[in-house]
Amino acid sequence: MPRRILIAKPGLDGHDRGAKVIARALRDAGHEVIYSGLHQTPAQIAETAVQEDVDAVGLSSLSGAHRTLFPQVMDELSQRDSSDIVVFGGGVIPEADIASLTEAGLAMIFTPGTPLDEITDWVEANIEV
Repeated sequence: MPRRILIAKPGLDGHDRGAKVIARALRDAGHEVIYSGLHQTPAQIAETAVQEDVDAVGLSSLSGAHRTLFPQVMDELSQRDSSDIVVFGGGVIPEADIASLTEAGLAMIFTPGTPLDEITDWVEANIEV
């Protein structure tokens, strides 16, 4: 069954090729994907997630601001009583940062080179509709 997934680029990171590749892979796997575009604030991402009634949010960061921005998205979702939305992330994220991001509530972090089928398989196994 298709899931509704928001792919978002928080902060000032202007590189979205990876986010678009993930969005395309998830679409090709049969999911409904909304791409929010560049330069989104955590509040904008959470508001879009709620308005679009998504099952999950995929965050992408290449700028190094993931340690601040990803937890802020989690906080914004919580403030909107939407902590049930599964949030996963990816991008250039050092291995040393992954534990703090999962502690902040992210369900999974994908690093560069993760095969697309591994991501789509994880989505299908871990995001309920």
